[in-house]
Amino acid sequence: RLRSAPVTVRFVTNTTKESKRDLLERLAGLGFDVTEHEIFTSLTAARSLLEQQHVRPLLLVDEKALPDFTGIGTDNPNAVVVGLAPEHFHYEMMNRAFR
Repeated sequence: RLRSAPVTVRFVTNTTKESKRDLLERLAGLGFDVTEHEIFTSLTAARSLLEQQHVRPLLLVDEKALPDFTGIGTDNPNAVVVGLAPEHFHYEMMNRAFR
């Protein structure tokens, strides 16, 4: 019924553990009729902000989330993006992020 209604359909989540592509596959596997452009995540918002601000982030995100940042420069970072990625929360990485 939503598809036939005059409304925009979006699937919104605050997950930072997986990419849009992974979410799309999972939703499709559950029987949802969804396209990638209909999915909006916190990573989508983070990428948009990075592009608007023209910054180079240190990405403290799970490996599965990295595809959502393809094409974003990360050399000589001047910003930090933090997601649910416990493997990155150790002294060396935290020291790097704070610097």
